[in-house]
Amino acid sequence: MIKKPVTLWFHFFDVLLNIVIIVAVVAGIRTFLVSPFQVEGNSMIDTLENRQYIIINKLVYFLRAPERGDIVVFRPPNTDHSKFYVKRVIGLSGDEIIIRDGDVFVRSGDAGKERKLNEPYLNERNQDHTYVGAAGSGEEKRFAVPEDHYFLLGDNRLGSLDSRSFRNAQNESTPFVPQEDIKGRVWFVALPLGKAHAMEAPEYGF
Repeated sequence: MIKKPVTLWFHFFDVLLNIVIIVAVVAGIRTFLVSPFQVEGNSMIDTLENRQYIIINKLVYFLRAPERGDIVVFRPPNTDHSKFYVKRVIGLSGDEIIIRDGDVFVRSGDAGKERKLNEPYLNERNQDHTYVGAAGSGEEKRFAVPEDHYFLLGDNRLGSLDSRSFRNAQNESTPFVPQEDIKGRVWFVALPLGKAHAMEAPEYGF
């Protein structure tokens, strides 16, 4: 039996097919499973630092809704909707978030009692220094989180553009992020290698 010689065109299409398959697999992974991002700015210090590379888990929010304490990558509800931000989920659908005297309180769902949020991930500079408006003011502000929306704060409370300050083109307050704009949960810090670690969910006790 004589084998038909393999032509150059056969090799070309074989390589092309393999490239298409690899690109499709990578695109599928980045779209539905995991994706890398680089942190820009200091709004999440000390939890995340400027220029660190993080890996986000996209699949998790196909399986469940975001939870309090998750660090997420999302598109902000302000005039700069083209960028991605990274913040921490503080308020869930149905919550009332109260910011008072530098602390965060949560009234969860229909429960009448508000609870002060224990936030051990805040550094000494930011602990008990969550304000709305001028830093140091004791102004109380309440945010009632609508259905399928979330209230997000950066861990650097004195230097974070987040749900306290998001505004639309008409300069109206837009504090809540819809679930469809949350792209994934920060899974772990990948680079630099010396600071690589998985992200652990905080325990709030409620």
